[in-house]
Amino acid sequence: MSETRIIRGFHAVTARIRQQADSVLELYVDTARRDPRVRDLLKLAETNGVRVVPVDGKRLDGLAGHPNHQGVVARVDNTRRVIHLDDVLDTLTEPALLLVLDGVQDPHNLGACLRCADAFGAHAVIAPKDRAVGLNATVEKVASGATVPYITVTNLARTLRELKERDIWVIGADGEAKTSLTDFRHTGALAIVLGAEGEGLRRLTRETCDQLVSIPMRGTVESLNVSVSAGICLYEARRTVIVER
Repeated sequence: MSETRIIRGFHAVTARIRQQADSVLELYVDTARRDPRVRDLLKLAETNGVRVVPVDGKRLDGLAGHPNHQGVVARVDNTRRVIHLDDVLDTLTEPALLLVLDGVQDPHNLGACLRCADAFGAHAVIAPKDRAVGLNATVEKVASGATVPYITVTNLARTLRELKERDIWVIGADGEAKTSLTDFRHTGALAIVLGAEGEGLRRLTRETCDQLVSIPMRGTVESLNVSVSAGICLYEARRTVIVER
């Protein structure tokens, strides 16, 4: 039997239909909504062959688990989301830019990281299957339409070694690193590794990186949210043409 889960809200549902319409098993829409936004979504669903089920607000509340769904809920086949790292790397026509997350536990942080990765043109986000939040409805909603592939791996350190074998330079963000991110230069494929909230990089992950860099801090705070760090690192990579396109 297929593994299914619920996603909710216009951004998350619309993005899923556009990206993987065949994974959307049913689209539930509040019968009380007849506004242009709903009509556009229904048209998109019809174009992509997605089954639409009109329901009342109480049924939607039950499906979503709470009333914060904007009148739109979809049941999706979670197995259709599976994608392997080789599927991404083998089809690139430019040096890879990857974001690696070492055990992010908070779904809001993961969703925001996916948005950052999408915004700055990362080719994939990689995370371990264990000790990480994984994709869920909250992540989908916060990611708000991000299309970057999310790839889970069994052994993160081994995956980093495999990236290095593909000539992808692996850098880890670490507050204690001697080299500043703004001083780092590298031309070619790059993987940026960020640690979990409050814990940072695990020892084996840190030791597997080719180099460690720190984000220069000028104020009194000692650390940044992981999604903020992701945005800074990816922006700096693109700004300084670390990854040539």
